[in-house]
Amino acid sequence: MPPVFRFAPSPNGFLHLGHAYSALLNHDLARDSGGRFLLRIEDIDATRCRVEFEQAIYEDLAWLGIAWETPVRRQSEHFAAYRAALDRLAAQGLVYPSFESRAGVARLVAEREAGGAWPRDPDGAPLYPGTAKSLPAEARDRLIGQGAPFALRLDMTAACARSGGLRWREAGEGPAGETGDVAARPEAWGDVILARKETPTSYHLSVVIDDALQGVTDVVRGVDLFWSTSVHRLLQELLGLPVPTYRHHALIQDAAGQKLSKSTRATGLRELRAEGASPADIRRLVGLR
Repeated sequence: MPPVFRFAPSPNGFLHLGHAYSALLNHDLARDSGGRFLLRIEDIDATRCRVEFEQAIYEDLAWLGIAWETPVRRQSEHFAAYRAALDRLAAQGLVYPSFESRAGVARLVAEREAGGAWPRDPDGAPLYPGTAKSLPAEARDRLIGQGAPFALRLDMTAACARSGGLRWREAGEGPAGETGDVAARPEAWGDVILARKETPTSYHLSVVIDDALQGVTDVVRGVDLFWSTSVHRLLQELLGLPVPTYRHHALIQDAAGQKLSKSTRATGLRELRAEGASPADIRRLVGLR
């Protein structure tokens, strides 16, 4: 079977040079290996994703000379698949609701840190500090019945105990040069959110489901997602999903050495195109031939 690559942007802003690099790299790898290239629209965040940004993605990629298979998978059309996966995890006793707001979680972290540093995940965010996991089932049901907002979290301790040691094959490099056979560390993320009351999935859950359903064999993405692979390997193990090869690449940075943002207009593809840049210029700017 030919290898399958994918580029999966979120339509919550216009594409910039960093997106161009990842899209072109995936496209080139698919072409050079005789493989397939897929485009996926990760639009689960209904509050930030907009139709005009999605249309701009198609326009910018076509301008770069990138062709993709159709139909394009749009995550907002597949909530049932993510809900089914979530139900499978819940049936294993690995999911629980937490009812603190984001502000409530921040207050709890501040309280914990009064007694010393509180652990943080690889992205620098504090681990979940609440006690919702120990709430009796009757109390949970009562809060849900009253319409209280909630997030559905993975019981990381129980999940890791069920899965054992996990690894993945890294064809690129992690932030400290990790490559080859890499040991996953999902416990470093704490009880991650898998869904919310209003959104029946999360990035972590939907990305592993989509990659499996679309037959993706090679996940090529930015190094900022390197340690997220630990959570993805855990979910793949718990759900019996295939494991792709991962290749994490360096990020395109701005003049200050910072990761590009969709608000960085100086590196936006639409702005560069309006200033007369060609697709060949974009390839040179991101270091591709």
